[in-house]
Formats: sequence, C-alpha cells, structure tokens
Amino acid sequence: QVQLVESGGGSVEVGGSLRLSCAASGYRYSSNCMVWFRQGPGKKREGVAAINIGGSTTYYADSVKGRFTISQDNDKNTVYLEMKGLKPEDSGMYYCAADTSSIGCTNVWQAPLLYNYWGQGTQVTVSS
Repeated sequence: QVQLVESGGGSVEVGGSLRLSCAASGYRYSSNCMVWFRQGPGKKREGVAAINIGGSTTYYADSVKGRFTISQDNDKNTVYLEMKGLKPEDSGMYYCAADTSSIGCTNVWQAPLLYNYWGQGTQVTVSS
C-alpha cells in the first residue's frame, strides 16, 4: 500500500536548522507532485514547498522563500525539506503529501484537497 513516512523533526532555537525527510513507497514514484504542508496550533494547513518528482521545478510559500529548500533523491524515493533560519512561526506539524494521479505540480499546489496520500507528520518546534 502507499506509504509516506516523515522524519527529522525536532526542537531547535530561533535561527536553527532542520532537515525533514519523506520516504515514499507503494506507488509509481515518478512525475508526481510531492508537497510539504505544515499546521500550527489553531492554524489552517499551509502548503510550504512542492516539487515535481523527476523534474527540477520547485514551489515555495512566500513565508519560507530563501530559507527552505525542497529536494529529492529518486534513488531513495525520498523528498527532503531543508529548513534554515527557523522562526517560532515555523513551528507545527509538518506533513508530506503526494498527488499520485498527477503529472506534476500546478499553480494551485497549495490546496490540500489535491493530495490523495499523506504521511503521519513530524513535529517541528522553534523556541525563542
């Protein structure tokens, strides 16, 4: 069955860094859109970054541009989110999601309803 497994979350101080991983299995991992979402307490789920699997196109929320980098290792069926310059407002549960029926991300990539598979999430806490 399809599985997305996140790891790499933790607690860091302001300005710190973390690298999240999302390992995918159980479906044809190619030409799809993979996205990192996050959800803080009392907040809506927010699309943070997206990548076209097998391609080079990436997408970022304005709030993380220049600080976060999404990348992929297709040999490992894994997508990463490198986070630097972390701020308290970056805290939350981070989820990876896949649209296994797509042929790539679109300009509405931040819509949660587009994604049919989700991981269980990994917690990121940034303290000041």
